[in-house]
Formats: sequence, C-alpha cells, structure tokens
Amino acid sequence: MGSQGKIIIHLDLDAFYPSVEVLDNPALEGKPVIVGGSKERGVVSSASYEARRYGVHSAQPMAAAMRLCPFGVFLPGRMSRYKEVSKLVFRIFHGFTPLVEPISIDEAFLDVTGSERLFGRPEAIAGKIKGRVRAETGLTISAGVAPSKFTAKIASDMNKPDGLTVVPPEAVLSFLEPLPISKMWGVGVKTQEHLRRLGVRTIGDLRRLPEKTLEKRLGKQGLRMHRLAWGIDNRDVEAPGEAKSIGHERTFSHDVLEFESARKELLALADKVARRMRRNGVAGKTVTLKVKYGDFKQVTRSTTFSESTHECSVIHQTACRMLDRTDIGERPVRLLGVSVSQLSHAQAGEQLSLFDTERRSRKRRQLYAALDALADRFGEDSVRPATLLGE
Repeated sequence: MGSQGKIIIHLDLDAFYPSVEVLDNPALEGKPVIVGGSKERGVVSSASYEARRYGVHSAQPMAAAMRLCPFGVFLPGRMSRYKEVSKLVFRIFHGFTPLVEPISIDEAFLDVTGSERLFGRPEAIAGKIKGRVRAETGLTISAGVAPSKFTAKIASDMNKPDGLTVVPPEAVLSFLEPLPISKMWGVGVKTQEHLRRLGVRTIGDLRRLPEKTLEKRLGKQGLRMHRLAWGIDNRDVEAPGEAKSIGHERTFSHDVLEFESARKELLALADKVARRMRRNGVAGKTVTLKVKYGDFKQVTRSTTFSESTHECSVIHQTACRMLDRTDIGERPVRLLGVSVSQLSHAQAGEQLSLFDTERRSRKRRQLYAALDALADRFGEDSVRPATLLGE
C-alpha cells in the first residue's frame, strides 16, 4: 500500500535564523543563539541546536528562554536578511525541478519524479541539493526522500542537523511502524491523550486499529490518520500560485485592554492591508480578524461580502464589528491581526467600494492612487489616517 512512482524530497534548513546570524558573525559559532522578539513580551522565533539542549524552542516566551539559558546570545530577527538568503536557497531548488512547494521561508517540498536521468538516483539528487546549498550559502540543510509528502517530512527530521534520510517505497511501513504518534501531522496533545486511551502510542499501533473505530472516535480526522499510518498520501507537490490572502498583525509591547485602543490598532492594520492589496492590484470579499489574548489563547472571526473591496474604511469597520464579538474589555489582548481573502484582480474601472456609486468610486480610486504614490515615495508612515496622527 502507499504512493508508488513519486519521488518527493522535503528540505528543511537547520536552525535557519540562528544559522544566518552565525554565518554573518562567525564569533557566534558554537554558542547558544536565540532569535526572537523583545525580552519582555516576545517569543522565540528559532534557536540554535546549542540552545535547544537547554530546552529552548520556537514559540516559547523569551522570558522563559532566558531562564532556561541565561548565558545565551539573544538577537532580534532580521527578516530582510533571512528572506535574502531564502531566495538563494529556493533558486537552487528550482535548478532541479519546477515543482517546488514552499512550506515556510526555510522549508519546501520538491517533486523530482522524472529527474533521475539528469541528476541521478533520488538520494544523489538530495545530496547534490545539500552540497549546493552549503557551497553557495554556507548553510546546512536536512533532507527526507520518500514516495509521499507525509513520509518525506518525517524523514527530513530524523537525522538533523545536516541529515539525509531515504525511505524507498518498500520500506515505508517498516519506517513508520515504531515512530511515536506525535510525529503525525495534526496530532496535538488532546488527540494523543485520546489515542493513548485506545492503546495507540506509535504509528504502527494506529495502523492496526480498526478503521471504523477511528472514524467513530475521531471522525474524518481518524480516517485521514489511518490512511497516513498505512503510508497512503496522494497529495501532489503544488508550486505556489497567487496569494490567497493579504494580512497584517501586530504583537503589542503592553496588553490592550480597551475597545477604543483596539479600534485604533485595527485602523492601522486595515490601512496597511488595504495599501498592500492596491499595490498588488487585488480586492477581496472576506475580512478576517485575529485576536490573541494575554494567555496566548487565540480566536478568529470572519465576514464575507457579496462584492470585493480594497478600501481601508470598509476593512476597518468590518473588523471593528467582529471585535464586538470577542472578549475585548474583559480579557487583555496581546495581538491583533487583520487579513482579507477570496482575492480577485481589480480591473480598471471596477467598482471596488461596497455600495458606492460609480462616480464616488472613481474619485476614491484617484485619491487612493495619489496616497499610495506618496507612501511609495516617502515611506509607509508618511501618509496615515488622521485618527493615528501623533501615535
């Protein structure tokens, strides 16, 4: 059972952010490097392997990381630099296949089926990619080679850092058999506890459980997990198309407690989102609000319109209405985010303002074009809604 014929490689740069910092500053070599936000309110973005030995991991509060590793080197992220290096790495990927599916800035799936004539056997292809990444960027990358995305992703994590794990089709079941159930995508702590009560601790245990039992206990998720446990994953590697959504979010240095303060923050976010949409020539129908409370619990709310928009005022007003349906004022808010999805290209002359007349819509487009030109020339903060002046 399982996928046959495909050759999928999952590639994951090792401790990417800290590794770039060491690359740019060799004096950091061998030291516990932690990249993240502010020490008071931020979280760990990535930690070097030296830091991980002390229990430091991504998404951990920086304050906790400092307690675990007080002698670590704590650095703010440099996203522009990381993106620069990432582009070099992905350029190497595209030299082996056009089927590259980015998962994040530092990892991707590659479908190299049919590339053996050019580059050799699957393990040789992965080895050549690893060699070029090291030679051209100075970084190490771990690779997993398998007949499916699911197995390749697990394989790339087996021998980090700088690992290369190959799982041929005939070895998929024996490879998955002893692995803890936590290795399976989408299996969180609660699902693990539920499965433990059923006697499931490994992927092999899950495979031996009757499919009907899993469906009864976990619904569609149970069926999906059962198929994966048998190595069945027919998902294709999909090269990215156009953006599915455009959004912006902000983590506050101090918790937001009042609705009016949150309303102003949403205005700033809506302004950034609307400007990015216009710059990309798109409009969207669905506005989504993201709220993360002081205890790190998160909620989202969405509203979908019949017409598309890229106007700050519409996005802002919609987000504020959804904010009314959260616990703002009762619970401190750590983060707010606004995004717009169901995007479509905004054609010249198209009515983008909800419920506007054609004449008013045309004037608004002219106004936004002038404001965006000023922002492009003098910087994002040169043109802001009047409500935000002085902040």
